[in-house]
Amino acid sequence: MSVHRERGGATIFVLAMSMVLFLCAGLVIDAGMGINTRMRVADDAEQAARAGANAVDVLTLRAGGGVVIDPALARTHALDFLQARGYGPGQFTVTVTADTVAVQVRDHSETTILKLIGIADYPVSARATATAATS
Repeated sequence: MSVHRERGGATIFVLAMSMVLFLCAGLVIDAGMGINTRMRVADDAEQAARAGANAVDVLTLRAGGGVVIDPALARTHALDFLQARGYGPGQFTVTVTADTVAVQVRDHSETTILKLIGIADYPVSARATATAATS
């Protein structure tokens, strides 16, 4: 009689395990895509900060005043780089001091498999700082 009560138990187990494995695959695939997005955003923030830090005020440097960043030019270089990479207004912040350019970039990573359970994307951000130098 115990045979009849367990009829279909294996089917339920296989279906449940299939759903768990599908969810795990979704986490692996979408997390990998998120890591790639995070690396791209971090690289873009670093490159924008470097582009801004290259805007050294040459007149001040030649006059012996040390390495000073031209704030307007540094901001323009960083903004131009980020806009060329496809970032729009509100996706980045550029802060310029006398010798440092800090850039924070925000984006989102779209999911492929996790969309099926209602997670369409998640935020990704990175911050980078570059200091002006003469060498």
